[in-house]
Amino acid sequence: MNYMMLEVPARSENESFVRVVIAAFAARLDPTLEELNEVKTAVSEAVTNSILHAYEDDRGVIKINAFLNDRQLTIEIYDTGKGIEDIAKAREPLFTSKPELERSGMGFTIMENFMDEVKIESIPGKGTAIKMSKSFGRAVKNNH
Repeated sequence: MNYMMLEVPARSENESFVRVVIAAFAARLDPTLEELNEVKTAVSEAVTNSILHAYEDDRGVIKINAFLNDRQLTIEIYDTGKGIEDIAKAREPLFTSKPELERSGMGFTIMENFMDEVKIESIPGKGTAIKMSKSFGRAVKNNH
């Protein structure tokens, strides 16, 4: 198994950086352009959620772990922010806790559409962990 760890301040300029780092890491699995864009979009949504909702200022940290195992990429994104009170409600399409930001409230829906599996764990006052995984293509067949 191959892995990487990254820790960045919860600031908006770091969203694109994390996206590029994960894309470069995932490229080892030789994904299609579409698969790579789906991963980048899902990571972008998860990191943006941490930036916008976990911390009321930019003093927080976002930790990202990624693992490659066979043809599967697993990404874990953690924050130690305020957490999510109601995960089921937060996963509903169009739900947002900050309507004043004019965001779509589609972050979790987008992650679920683009990744094979999305797990969300959160403890109010302690933080949130999002674990996403995606398998790429089919295993190469050996014709011997």
